[in-house]
Amino acid sequence: MMLWVILLCTLVSSLLGGLYVLGVFRRRRPDEPPLEKGTIPWLGYLLEFRKDSSEFLKRMQRKHGDVFTVLIGGYYFTFVMDPFCFGTIVKESRSKLDFRTNAARLVVQVFGYKPTEATVNIVHASSTKHLMGDGLTVLIQATMESFRKLLLFNLSSGEKRVWQEEKLFHYCYNIVFRAGYLALYGTEPPRQAGNKDKAEEQDRLHSNQLFQEFQKYDRLFPHLAYALMPPKDKREAERLKRHFWNMLSVKKVWQKDNISGWISDQDQLLAENGVPEYMRARFMFMLLWASQGNTGPTAFWLLLYLLKHPEALKAVRDEVDKVSRDSGQEIKAGSPPVTVTRDMLNQTPLLDSALEETLRLVAAPMLVRAVLEDTCLTTSSGTAFTLRKGDRVALFPHISVQMNPEIHEEPHKFKYDRFVNPDGTRKDFYRNGKKLKFVSMPWGAGVSTCPGRFFATAEMKLFVFLMLSHFELELVNEEEEIPAIDISRWGFGTMQPVHDVQFRYRPRF
Repeated sequence: MMLWVILLCTLVSSLLGGLYVLGVFRRRRPDEPPLEKGTIPWLGYLLEFRKDSSEFLKRMQRKHGDVFTVLIGGYYFTFVMDPFCFGTIVKESRSKLDFRTNAARLVVQVFGYKPTEATVNIVHASSTKHLMGDGLTVLIQATMESFRKLLLFNLSSGEKRVWQEEKLFHYCYNIVFRAGYLALYGTEPPRQAGNKDKAEEQDRLHSNQLFQEFQKYDRLFPHLAYALMPPKDKREAERLKRHFWNMLSVKKVWQKDNISGWISDQDQLLAENGVPEYMRARFMFMLLWASQGNTGPTAFWLLLYLLKHPEALKAVRDEVDKVSRDSGQEIKAGSPPVTVTRDMLNQTPLLDSALEETLRLVAAPMLVRAVLEDTCLTTSSGTAFTLRKGDRVALFPHISVQMNPEIHEEPHKFKYDRFVNPDGTRKDFYRNGKKLKFVSMPWGAGVSTCPGRFFATAEMKLFVFLMLSHFELELVNEEEEIPAIDISRWGFGTMQPVHDVQFRYRPRF
């Protein structure tokens, strides 16, 4: 009899524990935000959120206001849509709100890399040294050389001004990814290839092959992040992971010439901290996606918006032409390709504004913090809520700030000069008469701000600068509508189009 009692108690305890994990017993406390658990235990609103995060959050905001808690895949997320609360959240101490918990889980899940405290410090120190200040100047020079190799190498070959037709998204993503990859991870040594020309040809071939595989992995990325994918896709994802771990292995990376300090320093520091070679290859794969996963798609949107708005295209092209002339590099028939420097990129307020406007429209990261202890949050209206220990707090700036008509007039329209005053200074934005600090957040904020944002910005500007300087561009179908976005990528940086568009280009002179 005693045995049956023990077994029954064990069964009841297991059942209650399972129900607790599934969220059945969760109740809203008086000082907490409105709570939505959905109808499916544990899953909650995962399927609906994954289907269209933006529409789901808009619906919840209409129902509950600017702060609400939802169950999504076993975690309770408190979404904060009040932009005046953002500063408090991103500045809160790590002892209360920690961004690394969620990031570490995602990195293991998607890249197979297990980050340590040393990893975070290494990335921060190396990024500060090489992706900002003098280090950024060196990296921009290397990226300019990559674009020369990929984009401008046949301009002086004497070819006639013949139109070439391409798919715009594929073209932008391909060229920008490969230029960044070669600038960061190094180039083929001429001594191994035979001579400089052969080495450059191998760089073009190898980088293009790598891009084709990278794009396959990129398509699977959202499904990997949610850990919801069929067995066939799982097998393909694992194959691609192993491919990149091999291609970016320590042995192969160190065989290259011109490896950037950002890559070499981090690998050396990881080795000094006892990280094994196989894990350092996984780290290299993570860096590749972090540095190149969003720049090419953003460059696509920027060029597409310029092509759809002739007045914007003319204004930005006139600006880059003037910057080139002021640098002593007249762009005309018979002249060599322009060499763009960091100083030149710092003289383009209209291009800056057009890029920021593009990011406002298409960048949709979700900023997540783990709540390590009960934390009070007061909204701009004065309402106080308690964020519960063990939950997640999330910001989705694309809805609450970037597409908010109270902040940005006609938010769905592309206005290339939205962020710049007539005198070239940056414009301020307000909501209800109060100045906002965060008006567009494509790079995150606070301690989780993307450390590579200055390099990414320079890379995209450099590409567009060169395209507008050296080529005539037009859509094959002038009536082509801006394609819809792929909503499966909500929350993962720059969104991608559901279909590509055809464009053509030819040398200007």
